[in-house]
Amino acid sequence: MERTLVILKPNAVQRSLIGEILARFERRGLRICAMKMVTMDRGLAERHYAQHLGKPFYDDLVTFMTSGPSVAVLLESEGAIRIVRNMVGPTDPAVAASGTIRGDYATTTGHNMIHASDSVDAAGREASLFFTAGEMNDYSLAVKPWL
Repeated sequence: MERTLVILKPNAVQRSLIGEILARFERRGLRICAMKMVTMDRGLAERHYAQHLGKPFYDDLVTFMTSGPSVAVLLESEGAIRIVRNMVGPTDPAVAASGTIRGDYATTTGHNMIHASDSVDAAGREASLFFTAGEMNDYSLAVKPWL
């Protein structure tokens, strides 16, 4: 099983899309292992997006991510990272296909509604920024035989 971190960004929260977006992941068969609403402080946002330090969009991204509450979610399934990234769509919502989260809800690249880990290493590092081991739940889905 593979875990991946998803963050519903402040504009997804403000637009009341939390339930709708999470429902897509659940209907796909991904299991929610942990979830919390968090308003990131600058330090957390900078640690989370450290790989983008020095890029032209970095300061706007950190400012955006600290502008209001986000929802951090840890999802699990076989191949979770690839599945979630396909469901999320490309960073640029102008090229994201209809049916993807960004294709359906986002309008700008900088404020594209959702973050999804891009590798196993990133998912582990990112999850540890938002959740302690005790907050990550392990349980079986009753529908697993049908997934």
